[in-house]
Parts: sequence; C-alpha cells; structure tokens
Amino acid sequence: MLKKVGGVIVAIIVAVAVKLGIPYLTGDTPVHAKAGECVTVSGPDNDPKVDTVDCSSGKPDLFKVVKVIDDTFDLNKCGDEHSALAQQWDEEKFVLCLDEVKK
Repeated sequence: MLKKVGGVIVAIIVAVAVKLGIPYLTGDTPVHAKAGECVTVSGPDNDPKVDTVDCSSGKPDLFKVVKVIDDTFDLNKCGDEHSALAQQWDEEKFVLCLDEVKK
C-alpha cells in the first residue's frame, strides 16, 4: 500500500513539473526587468542567467535596463548604442536594452 501511494505522489510531482516547467521549480525563470532597474548577466551566451540587483551593488557584469521591447526577439531594436538580450517567459518574448554600469 505504501509503495502504491509513493508512486502516486511521484506521478503528481512529475505532472506538476511538466505543467509548470522545470525552470519554475528551480527558480531559473527569465527576469522581465523594467526600464530603470539593474541586472547582472552571467552564464553562456546561448543561455544567460539574468538577475535583478541594486544598481549600487558594484557587482560584475552589471547593466541598467534602458528599455524593454515586448513581443520580439529582434536585438536590433535596441540600436547600436545599447547591448541587447532576448528573453522568453512562457509565450511572452521580449528584449532588454542594456547599458553597462560603470564602476
């Protein structure tokens, strides 16, 4: 009986993980920062990890979000003067236009 209940609990956990997506359970969801906020960017170019931080934190790889462009992955929309980072969160796609924060 206990083995059967354990199997059902595992099945429920797997179903929730599939429904919500593993990133929600591990905390690796993309950050949808707002203009004026600061973020750090780390990890590989093809899968960067973005975290919002205090702009005065002095952390390495610190950027200020200049603007957010929704419903696109087009990095060119930020222009040549800004760095750009495309993100997706569920069906929501957006580009963060970034300026490096000087130390």
